[in-house]
Amino acid sequence: MNWTIEQLRYFVAAAEEGSISAAARRLGKAQSALSTAISLLEADLGFELFDRSRRNARLTAQGEVMLLEAKELLRQAEGLNHRANALAFGEQPRLSLAIDEALPYQAVSELVRDLAYQFAYLELTLLNGTSTEVAEYVENQRADIGFHVDRGAISSALGHKYVGSAVQGVFVAGDHPLAYRDQVTRSDLAKYRQILLQMEDFTPWQLSPSIWRADSSYVIAGMVVDKLGWAVLPIDIAEYEDLHELRCDDLGLPQLPVRMLWRFGRAPNDVMQWCDARFAELLRSSSEAI
Repeated sequence: MNWTIEQLRYFVAAAEEGSISAAARRLGKAQSALSTAISLLEADLGFELFDRSRRNARLTAQGEVMLLEAKELLRQAEGLNHRANALAFGEQPRLSLAIDEALPYQAVSELVRDLAYQFAYLELTLLNGTSTEVAEYVENQRADIGFHVDRGAISSALGHKYVGSAVQGVFVAGDHPLAYRDQVTRSDLAKYRQILLQMEDFTPWQLSPSIWRADSSYVIAGMVVDKLGWAVLPIDIAEYEDLHELRCDDLGLPQLPVRMLWRFGRAPNDVMQWCDARFAELLRSSSEAI
């Protein structure tokens, strides 16, 4: 087989336009050049692609099959060309990104969609985990960068910068005794079991003498659903589990600070810096929408 990409491109154009002359006009080529190229392609393949007994360039049965194959091959060739250009201009071909499970789902989803649009030929690996796991992914070089909620001290091997915040609240199951009150106080909360996030070097607010702990916000949310206690949770996780938010004005919950992590010695490149700026925008929009 000695066919060329150019021959396939001419063939696809003729099939799409319905005639070789129309395809030649679209491509800015001489009609004779397209006609010769397609004839050579047919000779190489060993069968006709167009039924020449008709006025228009109507495909034969073999031609219809080859049109699908040719389009796919041209798509792959275009992808190869884009990838080569990206590498030639220094674009990062791969990115491993670690995301804290507690971060707003909508903001994370939009970041990933925007990455696909902005860097179409980027090879992305997305890792999810707790705040501690995100830091470990970056420190162990499984992830190039990470976004997580600041839960305390991190390794001295990591660089970081704050990019925004996430909203949190106090939540119970819909049929918990506190769910029927318009407002609760610290004293009210202290009467019921509190479920805390368990992390090293981080001590969350303990308001109840009765405490259970778990190392995942989603696990805690599931325990709250099962009426095992109340918990302070990021808004997005609580909404995912359809929990009831309590109004507790005297608690004064702050927003959760969010930071980007990278390993010292691996300065953020253009793609990482774009993620930094874009995620900061998305976090602001998420906080303003609540």
